[in-house]
Amino acid sequence: MHYLLKSEPDKYSFDDLLRDGETKWDGIKNPQALITLRNMKPGEQCVIYHSNVGKAAVGTAKVISVTTDPDDPKTPIVRLKAGKRLKREKPLTEIRHAGVFLGSILFRQFRLSVVPLSEEQFDWLVHG
Repeated sequence: MHYLLKSEPDKYSFDDLLRDGETKWDGIKNPQALITLRNMKPGEQCVIYHSNVGKAAVGTAKVISVTTDPDDPKTPIVRLKAGKRLKREKPLTEIRHAGVFLGSILFRQFRLSVVPLSEEQFDWLVHG
């Protein structure tokens, strides 16, 4: 499985992830997004998308581990390892018009901060 993770770059950007090497992906409150985070598996690939500022897919990351918060077992703790910057950022307008995203939950529930991606969507974002 692949995922698109939205981040506000003025709070934590892909450059921050590259600098840190790895991070805990937290601050998620939406119940549907939390379910998606709980279902992640180590080794799965993610695309980091800058929301609000920039509005573009900018880089990749890999899931290192998924555990639960000892104080709240419903809250997943996902650790990510930095991947690579995309050769070319994919702006929102380009993603919106890509046929591979037709009917995607990304545009049906735009406020979700964690979105599952199909193999084709991931490949288009990373290699297309």
